[in-house]
Amino acid sequence: MRILIDMDEVIADAVALFLKWYERDFGIRYTEKDVYGTKLLHIVPEAHKSTVAAYPHTKGFFDDLPVIPNSQEILKQLYEAHEVYIVSAAMEFKHSLYPKFEWLEQHFPFIHWKRRVLCGDKSVIKGDVLIDDHDFNLETFTGRRVMFTSPHNVHDTRFERMNNWLEAKQFFDLK
Repeated sequence: MRILIDMDEVIADAVALFLKWYERDFGIRYTEKDVYGTKLLHIVPEAHKSTVAAYPHTKGFFDDLPVIPNSQEILKQLYEAHEVYIVSAAMEFKHSLYPKFEWLEQHFPFIHWKRRVLCGDKSVIKGDVLIDDHDFNLETFTGRRVMFTSPHNVHDTRFERMNNWLEAKQFFDLK
């Protein structure tokens, strides 16, 4: 089975970094619970929106994102049993391409470079399963569409859902 796996908010915790940088810049601490059903950009004061919107365009943002819990162990098992590809839209943010490559080298070294697809439009990628946190990527996918739970997508009920990586064991019948 060919399984395609997104990076941000599926194996790399970008929300945690948004919250950390916002607290650093404005001294206000938001939690994941505060952004449940939305994004940080939509709840901050108007005067802060341009700063928050610029975070992923800032050099260094993608350098050391926290790893989503259990993703390394489960992906290693999946990788050994299936044809696993990391598929990430890395063209939107000009400072993300190389840091994403380096991040994968550091945290998922077992995933061969030939199985890393850093692209722009994911609709051109084909596979049996796509695990992604964004509806717009899942909407255009022709295989099994699995939404990985992230604060911004908790109210979306249109797709099969995976809440965490431990659930992947059941999804893919891993031991």
